[in-house]
Amino acid sequence: MLFQQMCGVMFHQKDVWTKIRERKYTIVECYTHVLLWLCAIAPVSFFFGTTQIGWSIGTGDYVKLTAGSAFMIAILFYFALLIGVGFMAHVIHWMEKTYGADSDLEHCMVLATCTAAPLLLAGITGLWPMLWFVVAVGLVALAYTVYLLYSGVPVLMNIPEEQGFMFSTSILTVGMVVLVSMLVSTVILWDLGIAPAFTN
Repeated sequence: MLFQQMCGVMFHQKDVWTKIRERKYTIVECYTHVLLWLCAIAPVSFFFGTTQIGWSIGTGDYVKLTAGSAFMIAILFYFALLIGVGFMAHVIHWMEKTYGADSDLEHCMVLATCTAAPLLLAGITGLWPMLWFVVAVGLVALAYTVYLLYSGVPVLMNIPEEQGFMFSTSILTVGMVVLVSMLVSTVILWDLGIAPAFTN
């Protein structure tokens, strides 16, 4: 049910956001019905793409990763996505009182799940890991994620649109910080020895 409504929210935001707020989903439902599956799209796609097709920035030969290296990175990537969405839900819940929101952690988790969906679905680009293609689709997915965020916050958080705009902007800012933190963590892990190994 949540997955169907999450798909619906991409096309009929106002009506579906209202239905989602009225039907109280649990954090467990968010993970078992949606996140466990959507978060797997990018790791599985990039594992296949980087080991079978190869990574390319648009010029020169394709560079492939070893299966062992790609598998380790895919596993870490998968859990990072699962934790990241949950972390964003807790941040939204922590900030809501500042903007006069009337919600709970479950609604915050649903908001984080639904707004992250376009980015998670964009992970399918990993099947053809051409840099320009991945970036282009990723930017479109990010734009739609921002749109869903700004349309969903006032409804799910039960606040006026003016406050919803400011709340959404704060959430987006924190999301960017989380993304940068994940990139920094990746560099640190590479220094610790969990770095990609290439076949050629």
